[in-house]
Amino acid sequence: MNFYNDYLKEIEERKTQGLHPKPIDSAELVSEIIEQIKVLGNEHRADSLQFFIYNTLPGTTPAAGVKAKFLKEIILGQSVVEEITPDFAFELLSHMKGGSSIEVLLDLALGDDAAIAKQAGDVLKTQVYLYDADLKRLKGAFEIGNATAKDIIESYAKAEFFTKLPEIPEEIKVVTFIAGEGDISTDLLSPGNQAHSRSDRELHGKCMISPAAQAEIEALKAQHPDKSVMLIAEKGTMGVGSSRMSGVNNVALWTGKQASPYIPFVNFAPIVGGTNGISPIFLTTVDVTGGIGIDLKNWVKKVDADGNVIRDENNEPILEQTYSVATGTVLTINTKTKKLYNGEQELIDISKAFTPQKLEFIKAGGSYAIVFGKKIQTFASQLLGIAIAPVFAPSKEVSIEGQGLTAVEKIFNKNAVGATPGKVLHAGSDVRVLVNIVGSQDTTGLMTAQELESMAATTISTTVDGAYQSGCHTASVWDKKAQANIPKLMKFMNEFGLITARDPKGVYHSMTDVIHKVLNDITVDDWAIIIGGDSHTRMSKGVAFGADSGTVALALATGEASMPIPDSVKVTFKGNMKEYMDFRDVVHATQSQMLQQFGGENVFQGRIIEVHIGTLTADQAFTFTDWSAEMKAKASICISEDATLIESLEIAKSRIQIMIDKGMDNKNQVLQGLIDKANKRIAEIQSGEKPALRPDANAKYYAEVVVDLDLIAEPMIADPDVNNADVSKRYTHDTIRPLSYYGGDKKVDLGFIGSCMVHKGDMKILAQMLKNIEAQNGKVEFQAPLVVAPPTYNIVDELKAEGDWEVLQKYSGFEFDDNAPKAAARTSYEKMLYLERPGCNLCMGNQEKAAKGDTVMATSTRLFQGRVVEDTDAKKGESLLSSTPVVVLSTVLGRTPTIEEYVKAVEGINLTKFSPSHLKLVK
Repeated sequence: MNFYNDYLKEIEERKTQGLHPKPIDSAELVSEIIEQIKVLGNEHRADSLQFFIYNTLPGTTPAAGVKAKFLKEIILGQSVVEEITPDFAFELLSHMKGGSSIEVLLDLALGDDAAIAKQAGDVLKTQVYLYDADLKRLKGAFEIGNATAKDIIESYAKAEFFTKLPEIPEEIKVVTFIAGEGDISTDLLSPGNQAHSRSDRELHGKCMISPAAQAEIEALKAQHPDKSVMLIAEKGTMGVGSSRMSGVNNVALWTGKQASPYIPFVNFAPIVGGTNGISPIFLTTVDVTGGIGIDLKNWVKKVDADGNVIRDENNEPILEQTYSVATGTVLTINTKTKKLYNGEQELIDISKAFTPQKLEFIKAGGSYAIVFGKKIQTFASQLLGIAIAPVFAPSKEVSIEGQGLTAVEKIFNKNAVGATPGKVLHAGSDVRVLVNIVGSQDTTGLMTAQELESMAATTISTTVDGAYQSGCHTASVWDKKAQANIPKLMKFMNEFGLITARDPKGVYHSMTDVIHKVLNDITVDDWAIIIGGDSHTRMSKGVAFGADSGTVALALATGEASMPIPDSVKVTFKGNMKEYMDFRDVVHATQSQMLQQFGGENVFQGRIIEVHIGTLTADQAFTFTDWSAEMKAKASICISEDATLIESLEIAKSRIQIMIDKGMDNKNQVLQGLIDKANKRIAEIQSGEKPALRPDANAKYYAEVVVDLDLIAEPMIADPDVNNADVSKRYTHDTIRPLSYYGGDKKVDLGFIGSCMVHKGDMKILAQMLKNIEAQNGKVEFQAPLVVAPPTYNIVDELKAEGDWEVLQKYSGFEFDDNAPKAAARTSYEKMLYLERPGCNLCMGNQEKAAKGDTVMATSTRLFQGRVVEDTDAKKGESLLSSTPVVVLSTVLGRTPTIEEYVKAVEGINLTKFSPSHLKLVK
């Protein structure tokens, strides 16, 4: 009873935290529980029954295998448990979703007992998580005339697992809850500083929003037991940022429905809304859980009698409310008329939330069931030699004669699966596509592993070119939480077939490189599709989509993803960069000029930014694509000159080779395969057989933005605008200010250079600036701490070889030591340079943080409230985002520099330069 006694101790510990027993995934613990169930007089028998029935995790967990085997014994009469009849055992198997339960059900369905076989067959007809080995067994039995197998296959061909599900209610009553005003980051729903707890759903659920908000939601549920609580982003967009799955899981936990009475803390069908809708990747996750996401449009721009937008003294559009969604408002969603009502009053058309595909997701309880269901129906129909019955909504195929293709349209057409042969697809089409590269990061990776277990997947799809599991989000501090979670994650993913940052066997040195940088290197085809478990999965080769942990799991298991082809916005450049400007300033200016050109409308939101970068290699161009997440774009594509793309691929090859030399390749030689693909792609470009990806000259764009480099006269800073009187305009990334706005006297408490927004060139700029400042002032003296976290070990090695790391060491007061990693996060900083371990560091906010109330000047991407820096009662924490040279100078001065001080400090320094291409970057 060692495992059981340990479990009881854990239960008592969790009680002190107000938590229920943790769901069981241990085979050894379930085995002990079963032994206690078999002994009628055992003192733990009643509790053991509860744990076995209601608290054992399904899918391919070790616990599920033991549970399924015991249920099989009960069905066959080999074990007798009064409380678990054979009928109840079948019911429990039907809720276990796949893996061992499917194996047991197939054993029974293809067995000799006709009555048991029929009952097992009836359960199998409701299941969708079957893999090749399961389908092979069914096919074999069918081909030798097994009647039950024939019955199951005929049912699959009719898709009865879907058609026999209950219909969606015509009316869904909701009661509103304003979760926040302005854009709601998923950090509010799933805080980064609680990332370690994400795989413990109940524990992580308690960190959503605030205890007070949770109590208010519970009160609304008690007051309206017949209604669903709809979480709303008032005057903003719901779900910007990363960690979508954990955010949606938490929303579902508090406001959704329990997926199964026998699976604890797994809820589905959340309903969310936003004045400006739902961010694209968050909406995808809502679909995963069978939820509903509504674009409320309850605040609109006020116009005068001539239809012109009325603006305030800051030239911002004035908004007026069209209808109220104040907390406690009862509304009705009509799924037939696809409209939102308050009583009898029609408020708005919400048909975008109820497309034929989304209705299927809602009916099936999530998009996974539809993906697997279609696969099974196709298999069964082909086996029976019949046409596929038109059960599911046909994919929307938009084809416009005479219209060319944007870059993303070309990539989707190349990688499309199941589309009408020969048909050219344009934006708006629903497409299943093959995925080339998949990335899983470490704070959502444990959830991805859970999703893989729940969908009964055991190995990576053979169609995926490469997949990587990172260790960057937990790189800063090797504390007890990381030590408990990360090795387990790496072992699971390594065995599943991914290249892992840490080797479970300790063969190679642990690598904490930022995931996006690694994915940027291992993407070796500009026609590739990349799926990654982080919103900054925005490669400068191919097209990359940030995704929730579940979509990552689906891509790993099936090698596919499904989505509409998005509209594109074309970005080109004119003019010349001033010699004292950095490319990061161009990135910020792009967002600022776009908003100016379109009257405050963010035309990037939910669309592809097709940036005609031309002359910047992948490392430098990634600064743009990475920031496109903050522009709220769905993704970004770089259009490069042939020579530039070849140079980027050569850099990628060299870095992949370093990974191979370290011993990171696996038995399938995935990394070597990527080098081979890179060589093939380079040869295609050099020969002219297949030049770098270009859009067609007659492609159609939603909008076109021209960035005037001549207008960028000084460094640009993204400001959280924490004291804006309009709460909805704080922490939005849309407030871009010139350096002179601050008058050279805004106090800076800490600087941070690191995260995915910097590249090797930034580290060299840092070294050059320190030498420059010493030459000008006779010394380098920091008036504020400067924290530096290089993105990758490769960069550190290259800096050492080129002499720059030695410069950084000279001025530093701390340098990371992998042989003695930090066991605790910093709570205070001295006025000196810290050379931290490669990884996310402060940008992630789950380990290291600035002191509360600090004003931070950073190169990172996150300015959300509480992420990099938390508030004090007296002062709001601020995370201002700027270029590397601005950060360096701000820490040396302890304040924002004047433009004169800045220009002097960067004199003669090789900043990240950019010149628009003079080539015709269209086909």
